[in-house]
Amino acid sequence: MALRLEDKKVLVAEVNKVAQRAHSAVAAEYRGLPAGKFDALRKKARDNGIYLHVVKNTLARQALTGTSFECLGPALVGPLVLGFSLEDPGAAGRVIKDFAKDNEQLVVKAVSIGGQLYGPKEIERLAKLPTREQALAQLLGTMKAPIGKFVSTLHAVPGRFVRTVKAVADQKQAAG
Repeated sequence: MALRLEDKKVLVAEVNKVAQRAHSAVAAEYRGLPAGKFDALRKKARDNGIYLHVVKNTLARQALTGTSFECLGPALVGPLVLGFSLEDPGAAGRVIKDFAKDNEQLVVKAVSIGGQLYGPKEIERLAKLPTREQALAQLLGTMKAPIGKFVSTLHAVPGRFVRTVKAVADQKQAAG
């Protein structure tokens, strides 16, 4: 069913608004993917904070104009679904990569992060990005490590002193 001009404008504005606040984007070809499987992909995407939408390529190019994902323009060829990570930069990569493992009809065509266009093989790197919670845990561990080493160093000095005094006392007791 063809979209009216007003519907196209609304769709372009919606995708543009999402693209402006997204962290990363993935374009994947879905040719041959059954509707039931596509619905499962949409549900999985929704559950992971991903905006997933099939948009005609000309409308997608218009929608991406003025965003950091404008670089995706040349890669928009064929029937594509666009996935935008809204909460976690690696979410779209993880969901689409995992879904593509079981469904070879879903083929990644392009990945974009921070205004840079990457090839389909970079989906692996995107998928390996830590979640927000994992990144915060790593940051906390990095911040906590020097303090922990400092405390153990401070604790080692009196501990070593006590062990030295104990050794001297034991030596005198054994001698006397």
